[in-house]
Order: sequence, then structure tokens, then C-alpha cells
Amino acid sequence: MKLPRRTFLHLAVSAAALPAVPRFARAQVYPSRPVRLIIGFAPGGTVDIIARLLGQWLSERFGQPFIIESRPGAGSNIATEAVVRALPDGYTLLVAGPANAINATLYDKLNFNFIRDIAPVATITRQPQVMVVSPSFPAKTVPEFIACAKADPGTISMASGGIGSAGHLAGELFKMTTGVNMAHVPYRGGVPALTDLLAGRVQVYFSLTPAAIEYVRAGKLRALAVTTTARSQALPEIPTVGESVPGYEANAWQGIGAPKNTPEEIVEKLNKEINAALADPKMKARLADLDSPALPGSPAGFGKLIADETEKWNKVIKFAGIKPD
Repeated sequence: MKLPRRTFLHLAVSAAALPAVPRFARAQVYPSRPVRLIIGFAPGGTVDIIARLLGQWLSERFGQPFIIESRPGAGSNIATEAVVRALPDGYTLLVAGPANAINATLYDKLNFNFIRDIAPVATITRQPQVMVVSPSFPAKTVPEFIACAKADPGTISMASGGIGSAGHLAGELFKMTTGVNMAHVPYRGGVPALTDLLAGRVQVYFSLTPAAIEYVRAGKLRALAVTTTARSQALPEIPTVGESVPGYEANAWQGIGAPKNTPEEIVEKLNKEINAALADPKMKARLADLDSPALPGSPAGFGKLIADETEKWNKVIKFAGIKPD
């Protein structure tokens, strides 16, 4: 039976719209139960605090708990793999950071490919690190530090929170871009690294600003420079490394990722609310207190950041010949 043209067009349009109905409904009801935000580090650090601030905001906006779940170990690989293997339904999310971009090259055999297996959702913050020395160290500026390091190659000890940590790679990038030779001394976390720096057992450390800022303000450590291209909001009088070493930049950053194949409408909904959180004056102020400026953006923008960071640290790791423990 041949249908009238008007009836046929009406049915065709209705049929074309049908696939969109479940997607729209799925986005409308999400989330209908608690959502897990998984981080790869122990509670109490800067990443944990940022995750809890965001989780609280999202809980209030969505009317469902966003639960922070710490799965430390293997340089955040345990947490990442848990999210990679989770159902792509928006109920298991990853708080991603520099370790994910670093680990892509640092580890020869991973059970996942971060760029392939994690869908970028939204950026949260970009943080400076600060290059700190003990007050007894003779250098008061980055050029003076470079001169000291070149005068006695290999005698300056550079602490880090562990092999492949963000601070370690910031230091290796400094070595690569300046040509200095420093002895790397890895610790099991930033606290013991700072403790030995305060005691004078090591000479320099690239630290996240919140961990070192009170020591700098109290005169117990001297800040030579911050690692971002712009000066720190918390330490505006401290220059950037790039002001003395053109092209140098080492950022810490956080963002939210989801398992690949997570529905696009859920990713977009999360991105919209996270950007709304980052625009909120109270949230911006809380992040500023952590020297972690808000970094709103699109999923595509976060994907580009991840790709760029992965490529950057790939070059540094290969240049320095870094191997995991």
C-alpha cells in the first residue's frame, strides 16, 4: 500500500527522532544513584582536597552523592585501571593528573592506554610547582643556581616525591633545558622529601606550592621560581623559571575522565556542571587558597591537554632515561 506523501514524511520524521528519545531521557535522569570519583593518591593531599570540593558541589547540584574513593598505588595506575574497567555509564569517574600523562611512557606494560581508554570530561585546575632550596644554599635566583650547578656538576642533590612524580619530571625538564647535572634523590612521597630539604640533606626540590608555601613565608625555605608560564597568585613576587630559562614550563593539573564509550550526553552534562562550579566565586576562592586556579574548558580541550602533556613528558623521560622502581 502506497502511503500519502504527507503521512510518509510524518512517519519518517517520527522514526528519525526515536533514537534520540532514550539518549535524552538518559541524560535527563543522570545521575539517579551515587557517583564515584576515584583518585590515585592517599587522602589529605591537594588532589584529594580539590576532588572533595568538586564532589560536594556536584552532589548539591545533582542531588546525588559524589563519593571520593582513594585507590593509591603504582603511581595512580591502580585507580586509572579501575575506571578503565568500569561500566561506561557515568557512575565511575577518574580524577586525572600529570601522573597519567607521565605513566604512558614511564611504564612499558600497562593494562590500558590512557588516551584511548579514558574519555576526557573536563579540566579542573592548573597548578604551579615551586623550586625551593634551603636558606643556607648560596643561590638566590635561578641563574645563580644554574651557575652553582655547573661549577660543581653532580654535587647538587634534587629531591622528589618518587621516580616519575610530577616534581621529579619538573626537575628533569630543568636539567634538560639548562644542561645542569643534579643527583636525583627519590623519596616515598613529598613529605619526607620536604623534611630532608628542611634539614639540609638535599639542596633543591620542585614542590607543589601548597605543600611548601608556609615554609617559604616563614623563611625556612627559599623559593627561587615557579614552574608555570605565569607567576603564582599565592607567591606573586617569585619569578617563573621561564623568565630565566626560555620555554620552560611544568604544570600540575587535574581533570575528570570517564571510561571510553561513556554516553556523550552524560559527558556534556558533567562538563557543563563542572564549568559552572569553576565559575562560582566561592569555589574559585577556595581553589585560589590552594594556589590552584580554576581551569574551565571543553572535553576536546582536555583531550588536547592530555595529548600535549603525554608527548612532552615522553621526550623528558626518554632524554633522562627514567625507569620506574
